[in-house]
Amino acid sequence: MIKDLVKDEAVLSQPCDAVTAEEAAALAADLTDTLESLENVACLHANQLGVTKAAFIYLDADDKPHIMLNAKMIRALGAFKTTEDCLSREEESKVTRYAKAKISYQELAGDKLVTKNREFTDWTAEIIQHMIDHSKGKLV
Repeated sequence: MIKDLVKDEAVLSQPCDAVTAEEAAALAADLTDTLESLENVACLHANQLGVTKAAFIYLDADDKPHIMLNAKMIRALGAFKTTEDCLSREEESKVTRYAKAKISYQELAGDKLVTKNREFTDWTAEIIQHMIDHSKGKLV
């Protein structure tokens, strides 16, 4: 279901709870439907829909959507300073990101959550780091 975007900092600044297998499919559907309804958007976090759960969707370099649940950065290399836009903020923010990041996350497989570890680089690594910040309640 397409949801309205939340810009309330009281919601967005809360650290998110872990997603369970029971709630993952419905949350993934809402994230997918809402992202598809927006123009020029590469990623969307559950808290931007008013749901304080550690879940997000991002588009890869081929514009293919991916859902990540309970993601955490476990290693990062190549720090750089940049500015980022966010759907939840009016102005750009200056942040430090990493060109290469190893991420531990979960995906829904049937009715179970499966943990995966994967390395990401460049722009994809940057947007995933932005989404992990959302999970922490960090507003960039």
